[in-house]
Amino acid sequence: MTETEDLKARLKKLSAQATALKMDLHDLAEDLPTGWERILEVAEKTYRAYSELEALRKQLAEP
Repeated sequence: MTETEDLKARLKKLSAQATALKMDLHDLAEDLPTGWERILEVAEKTYRAYSELEALRKQLAEP
């Protein structure tokens, strides 16, 4: 597998994870005040996933 193919595979997997985390955050917000204790945990995981996703996209876009 080439480096580009590896990056694309990682990007696809991380994109799915980020989308799932986004939905978890959305569901958590809808159920408030129930589960408010998890807001920071879920938000941090979501932030990290999207941050890594952005970094991978930039790396893939590099010539």
